[in-house]
Amino acid sequence: MNVFRSRPALRWLVPSAAAVMVIGGGAAAGTIIASADPGLPPRSAAQLLVDVQNAKVDGLSGTIVQTADLGLPSVPGVTGQGDELTKLIAGSNTARVWYAGEEQARIAIQGVLGQTDVIRNGKDVWIWRSAGNTAEHLTIPADKTGKPGHTPPAGVVPSTPQEAADAALKAIDPTTAVSTTGAAEVAGRDAYELVLAPKDTASLIGQVRLAIDAKEHIPLRVDVYAKDANNPAVRVAFQQISFTKPAAEQFTFNPPPGAKVETQTPEKLKADAEKRAEEAKKQHGALAPKKELTGNKVVGKGWTSVFVAKAPKTDAKGAGQEAQALDGVLKSLPAVKGSWGSGHLLQSTLFTALLTDDGRILVGAVAPEKLYEVAAQK
Repeated sequence: MNVFRSRPALRWLVPSAAAVMVIGGGAAAGTIIASADPGLPPRSAAQLLVDVQNAKVDGLSGTIVQTADLGLPSVPGVTGQGDELTKLIAGSNTARVWYAGEEQARIAIQGVLGQTDVIRNGKDVWIWRSAGNTAEHLTIPADKTGKPGHTPPAGVVPSTPQEAADAALKAIDPTTAVSTTGAAEVAGRDAYELVLAPKDTASLIGQVRLAIDAKEHIPLRVDVYAKDANNPAVRVAFQQISFTKPAAEQFTFNPPPGAKVETQTPEKLKADAEKRAEEAKKQHGALAPKKELTGNKVVGKGWTSVFVAKAPKTDAKGAGQEAQALDGVLKSLPAVKGSWGSGHLLQSTLFTALLTDDGRILVGAVAPEKLYEVAAQK
């Protein structure tokens, strides 16, 4: 039951990579009824899922804030540097958004180094960065009907509470207990709360809470809690929202004076990607993988599944500062060993990663002991 597939245009706002990464289970819609607060009629979990599936929003604007505190240890070169990646796993991101249908959307992401605007207006997509005053113009190819395609180029636009909720609900299976907790208030609006919790207590994730707008039926907030935690480790939420359709001028972009404008085409994007890959191969040949990731598999099911991959072999000899930096990050992690071998461990409140000395990577929303158990199954 892919409950949000029918609303692809709502998937273009703030980063929620951390939430998507840690939500691994599906849901079996229960029959528990939400104990409605005054003014809201009771709704079951199944009814709320149908509400979301049938939601139709003609327009909205608002502010979304994504916060994360994954409890990661200090890792030189990864955490504590104040950059955008660090803010995704231990900080806050803010974005202003506007939406007026499948072909009109805009996001303004406020970052450490300035603001980035992504504007979709029909077949035109503009990406403007205040740092450096640069703008890119892309044209979305028409589909078979002659209309502009509905999906911008991959990687251009990030996601929303809608997409975080999609990640939690797209796989329906018996590994998840679904319930409701009554009503909530998000961005000044009444909402129902839907709660997803793993049935297997071995998961590091305690629960995922979705606040669904009582009238418009779209997710206003998604919280991911670690087991036994009182505060969410990841939150993606509207801080302010209006369902009034934004004016057309919000989607009209005129490059600021002095802006450097670059026009992109699908052919040029492909050529540039191939050129960068070739340059990287020449400049960092010593670090380039000699073969692709192989042996990828998933052990277990649902919230306690473990992803296992064979890391690419590299030759760090003569690779200079980059190899030294990578080696430094690895050595800064705690060394661990057991019957499975030896390696280094990265642990947070929501997930654990094991990097073995024999070249394997194991990741899951489970305690280290589970990873050791899987690592022993060679």
